[in-house]
Amino acid sequence: MSRRLLTINKLSVTFGGLHALKDLDFYVDEGEIVSVIGPNGAGKTTFFNMISGMVTPTSGDIIFKGESLLGLDPNQVTAAGIARTFQNVRLFANMTILENVMVAQHCRTRQGLWGALFQTRPFKQEEQEIREHGEKVLSFFGTRLIGYRLDQPAAVLSYANRRRLEIARAMATKPTIILLDEPVAGMNPKESAALTRLIGELRSEWGFTIVMIEHDMSVVRDVSDRVVVLDHGETIAHGTYEEVSTNPDVIEAYLGRPAKESA
Repeated sequence: MSRRLLTINKLSVTFGGLHALKDLDFYVDEGEIVSVIGPNGAGKTTFFNMISGMVTPTSGDIIFKGESLLGLDPNQVTAAGIARTFQNVRLFANMTILENVMVAQHCRTRQGLWGALFQTRPFKQEEQEIREHGEKVLSFFGTRLIGYRLDQPAAVLSYANRRRLEIARAMATKPTIILLDEPVAGMNPKESAALTRLIGELRSEWGFTIVMIEHDMSVVRDVSDRVVVLDHGETIAHGTYEEVSTNPDVIEAYLGRPAKESA
């Protein structure tokens, strides 16, 4: 039986009197892929920002593996085991592809400033382990990010491969949960289909639990165990893709209230 990894209780956040999220309840079990969908302005990114420690909730609690995340900085949330990507790709453009995934692992390092300054044997050994893990993560994406590309700056990558590198950087932190914020945004159908397969493999091959924000309903349909629908900061539906896609409240949220027929 899967254990509950993340539980969110009555989570609210208010910006200047505006409710970005209101009394939100949410959960994720180990090994699930859960998609969070909703129209623009529904509160999806705010939801991710609160889980990752970038926004402080007005009320409510976020429990991860039995411990509250409230009050933790983003780096502490990452160290606890929750990594994320962003809707707008945030890479270190002038660092190499390998360096981007190596730096992500420093939340797991044991050697401190002393080892770095004096290049101690334990420090060098740890750096080698970080490099090897970085190459292993990058190899998950086939030939797109390895080989001669390892020492290329991230700035030379295509948009789709920048998306892949950002996911690789999240993977490199050795998380339990990965939060994917619109992972196929801006991709063509072929690229979207390829990345959709990879999202499934993040669970089947690497064992990650995934929470995903996505507007592409074909991606949501193909990978999600459950779907949660937000509108104006509140949950209006949850269930399988088939259940939420036919829910009248969800249809109304996306398409608007149907006009009344003329008499």
